[in-house]
Amino acid sequence: MPDTNMIVCCKQVPDPEAPPSVFKVDTATSKMTLPPDIKPVIGQYDEFAMEAALRIKDSTGGKITVLSLGNNIIRDVIKKTLAVGGDELILLEDETFQEGDSWSTAFALAMAIKKIGEYDLIFCGRQSSDWDAGQVGLGIAETLGVPAVTLARKVEVADGKARIEQVIPDGYQVVEVDLPAVITVTSELGNLRYAVLKGIMAAAKKQPTVWKPADIGLEPSQVGAAGRNTKLVRLFQPVKEARCEIVEGESPAEAGANLAVRLREAKVL
Repeated sequence: MPDTNMIVCCKQVPDPEAPPSVFKVDTATSKMTLPPDIKPVIGQYDEFAMEAALRIKDSTGGKITVLSLGNNIIRDVIKKTLAVGGDELILLEDETFQEGDSWSTAFALAMAIKKIGEYDLIFCGRQSSDWDAGQVGLGIAETLGVPAVTLARKVEVADGKARIEQVIPDGYQVVEVDLPAVITVTSELGNLRYAVLKGIMAAAKKQPTVWKPADIGLEPSQVGAAGRNTKLVRLFQPVKEARCEIVEGESPAEAGANLAVRLREAKVL
């Protein structure tokens, strides 16, 4: 069978493993800030999507083009996708791409994919590791007019179709879809492989292609914050309060009985 042309959408996000105490919200501007020593990473679900594409490349051959949108994208972070086996890296990088919503992000990515032209599969993470909206992959599919399958834990390609094990609440179901298609990948697929030294050295030599809005046929008013269809009303850190009450007794049995009474009074039991 012919090689599979794949596009993987990857996003640079704040490190979700950073201590919660370092995340600060400016309520006046509804923006989140991190100290400069906390470096960004590729979103975890996007890494699962990358691994899905790499497994297909391993088994049937193919080309993987990585597509990322943002501004001030750190090359050492996003080049991880090349180090593990990606073939080409395209960055939609401009200040006008900043602060978009799911719609403006999906629309810009779809226009870039149209410019790329040839593709069989488009992989996205099931959701981003920062906003967790889970809408961009489906937005891309809608804009391009291709089918989409969500929550994939395994993807195989044969005879012009993709066979997907799709996670459902009580297990998984098997879905087949004609190509081209968009597939969003979930954690059950497994972690992204480690980069080997040869891949790291090869990635260091590769330079990404950078596209501005005009390069994908869009005006600055159609992307980022200017192209949003939603309005962020309020961004805040929730206040968590906890109260501890010690229930005692002369003996363990009495303490247990007192605890049961207290839980019943609190209508927990």
